[in-house]
Amino acid sequence: MKRVVKTDKAPGAIATYSQAVKTDQFVFTAGQIAMNPSTGDVIEGDVAAQTIQVLENLKAVIEASGTQLTSVVKTTVYLTKPEDFVPMNKTYAQYFLSEPPARTTVFVNALPKGVLVEIDAIAQL
Repeated sequence: MKRVVKTDKAPGAIATYSQAVKTDQFVFTAGQIAMNPSTGDVIEGDVAAQTIQVLENLKAVIEASGTQLTSVVKTTVYLTKPEDFVPMNKTYAQYFLSEPPARTTVFVNALPKGVLVEIDAIAQL
């Protein structure tokens, strides 16, 4: 059975999508960007600062789903600049200290609201 997940601890949807959808075994999150959940504003800063906000938003959605970051099995990272890979990866590694999930990184021309990074995840319940 499919269940929609919603939390005010992460930014609300800015288009037609859910923050996450749960099945009996997995949570599939929407891509999270560096928006402050309280104000809806994009946070200022470089890709490392934005990655922190993205992962905090992702963590909030995953926890609202009933699981935690350690249960994430797959992420997809979207970056607008190849040179941002190393600083993003250093920040990302702080959130996945052991047994990190499988990951794909994709370079794109642009992301919503002009952010530098977006990340989505699949987590096991």
